[in-house]
Amino acid sequence: MTDHDAQSNFFQYLLVLRARYRIVLFVLAVTVVTTTVVSLIIPKTYVATASLLVDSKDNQTLESILTSRQQSYQTQVDIITSQRVALKVVHDLKLAESPVAIRNFEDDAKGRGSIEDWLAQSLLKRLKVDTSSVTSVIQIIYSANDPKFAAAVANAFAKAYIDTNLELRVEPARQTSEWFDDQLKTLRDNLEQAQSKLTAYQKEKNIVSVDERFDVENTRLNELSSQLVQAQNQTYDIAVRQKLGAQAVSSGGSLENIPEVIQNPFIQSLKSDILKNEAQLKDLSTQLGPNHPQYQRLMSETQSLRERLDQEMKRVITSLEGSTHQSQQREVELKNAIEAQRAKVFELKQYRDQLAPLEQEVEAAQRAYDTAMQRFTVSKVDSRANQTNVSILTPAVEPLEASRPKVVLNIVLAVIIGSMLGMGVAFLLELADRRVRSISDLAGEPGVPLLAVLNSKKAIIPKHPLLVRIMNGASHLLSPG
Repeated sequence: MTDHDAQSNFFQYLLVLRARYRIVLFVLAVTVVTTTVVSLIIPKTYVATASLLVDSKDNQTLESILTSRQQSYQTQVDIITSQRVALKVVHDLKLAESPVAIRNFEDDAKGRGSIEDWLAQSLLKRLKVDTSSVTSVIQIIYSANDPKFAAAVANAFAKAYIDTNLELRVEPARQTSEWFDDQLKTLRDNLEQAQSKLTAYQKEKNIVSVDERFDVENTRLNELSSQLVQAQNQTYDIAVRQKLGAQAVSSGGSLENIPEVIQNPFIQSLKSDILKNEAQLKDLSTQLGPNHPQYQRLMSETQSLRERLDQEMKRVITSLEGSTHQSQQREVELKNAIEAQRAKVFELKQYRDQLAPLEQEVEAAQRAYDTAMQRFTVSKVDSRANQTNVSILTPAVEPLEASRPKVVLNIVLAVIIGSMLGMGVAFLLELADRRVRSISDLAGEPGVPLLAVLNSKKAIIPKHPLLVRIMNGASHLLSPG
């Protein structure tokens, strides 16, 4: 389609509207008047809004609750729009006692169901809950024909929601607390029985300490092992010295270098006396001579001391054999004692192995009791909560202006819609009854020749073959001669 055709069509539309403007104005007037009358007649609707603030933290619980913001808010919306909250609103506002409500219920429900449920459903139909994923504010919006009633219902829903939220939190916690209280008695009895069985078994098997590191029998075994090592070392030392002494006796060597001889105080005393006598004999030999009776007496005494010294040294060497035998006997006794103690320790170890299941039973009973006690404490604290994490941010107030109908907006829309309807009706009538409005209405019709177009300025004669012949004939008749 060219620009000329588009302009021609638009010009034709304008001609149609100019020709049928009365129809357009009539439809527009009817639409505007009807809309205005309806807007003024229908009951006005007032909207009241109560805002609630939902805190993500709950200071009256010991549990950590981790839920997403969207899930939490959707849960709150479901609670607000629940039948339970609506029934609480009906009860708080005493709507079931209203004669108008009773009459409307009888007319609508025909006696089926309860008036409380019917009123609750009616309230929920006019209730709207608005939430946002950005803020923590929930808006309870209620619409009614009475502004005072709208505000009262919105506030009643906010209060009923907070009360129901607290009930939904406290009631399960109270039931859980009571259940755990009963379970704790059983778990406490189980723990006491397990501890009694463990104590009785320890007493029967004489097990003082469960830990082997603090057991008396293990300590005694360690002490006996230390004593055996010392006895073995002592036996070895005595045997070595006894062997050296025996070799010295058999070979006729000196016994004075034997450690037992050196350490014997009596032998050392004899040796000291002999040295003194020898010193005196040397002096007497010079002064009196070897034949002097005093010299002879001292010589005899010294010889007696030497014989006694030899006898004492031999006795010490002989005593080493007895000490070796005693030390070996001590070793045997310690080995026997260690074996007996080891058997006793092994027996106690077997008792402790049998003790392990009893200990595990006590530990399991203790863990179960501690876990139940912890859960009981949490439930007990939650069951005593008197606040929720929801508070009224802004209570609903009685709206001063109606939200619906909006008369001015309706009139503006009626003007727009009426104009469109009027033009539509005009075009429909034009299609039903076509009339020639311009040249283009005839130019496109087949079988309809266009002879001429007359207007106030000039005549337009197209070059049609028939018209050309007529015009030529007329010119021939009018020419001179």
